[in-house]
Parts: sequence; C-alpha cells; structure tokens
Amino acid sequence: MPRFESTSASQADVPAPRSRIWAVVASPDRLAQLTPLIQRITAAGDLWCWQLKSVSAMGMQVAPSFTEHMAFEDERRITFEHRPPAGRSERAGAKGVYTLADMPDGGTHLSVEITVHVELPLPAISRRAVERAMGSMMARTGEKFAENLFAYVGIAGGPAAARTAATKGAGAE
Repeated sequence: MPRFESTSASQADVPAPRSRIWAVVASPDRLAQLTPLIQRITAAGDLWCWQLKSVSAMGMQVAPSFTEHMAFEDERRITFEHRPPAGRSERAGAKGVYTLADMPDGGTHLSVEITVHVELPLPAISRRAVERAMGSMMARTGEKFAENLFAYVGIAGGPAAARTAATKGAGAE
C-alpha cells in the first residue's frame, strides 16, 4: 500500500512564559483539546496513542490512530517518533519536535515541526494530490492550534494581535 507523507513547520512568539506553554504541549489532554484534528491522546508513560478525528479527502474517509514515543527535555524540547506496540501494525504515524525558548520580554518562542505519514489504498500516481491535501490540512490545523493556544493563555485576538502589539511596542520606543 502506498505511503503518503507531509511535513509542516511553524513558529510563533507567544507572549506567555515558557512554563505556561510547556504545560500545554506536554499534556496529552490539553494538546488534544487545542488541536483541531486530534480527537484524544491517551498516554502510557512515554508512549502516547494519538486518535485523530475522521478526515475526508480524495473520496476517502479515515480516522487514523497511531502510537508515538515521546521524549521530554526540561521544558525546552519534546521529540516524538512513530513507535507502534510490538506485533501491531499502524498505517499512520508522525515524527517531529516542539522547541520552546525564552524570549527577552518574558515570552516564549515556540517552533513545531511535524511530519505525518499515512498508508492509503490509493494509486501512487495520486501522491501529489494526496500530499498537497495533507499539507493544506496540516497548515489549517497549525493555524487553528495557534489561535487556540493564544486564547488558552489569555491573549485576545490570537497570533495576529500579538504581532500587531509587538510591532506597535517596537515603534513606540
């Protein structure tokens, strides 16, 4: 069965302390709550099972579930890679990294890179269309996650408002 893959990389300067952002990205419940495509994440130690909501594209409907090995580094970095349980095959998975860094103004620079793969019963010739659809869906999900994260930490107006406030602040000096 052909494997399709897409990568999304994004970053944001969040006007909230790193510990507050870490509390979101290191919590399976909170991460699932703020990420539109995730139905739930079930954690068993450093293994997290990600259950996605049903997705319709290319005339198919899928609701993948996959297991990720999570590695946490002192409120600064989370890396994850697909690692299904022994003897079990999963047709979807992800790998990636969340990186958090303190900013001089007390905020947090958050960068996220995720590569998702899925095996689908589609001809390999459909690769460009499928991967383009995956990329578009991942971009929209990332944008909505950013909006939800900003709202969760109490920043009205989301990422755009934070950028505008930072620009105004820089011009006022």
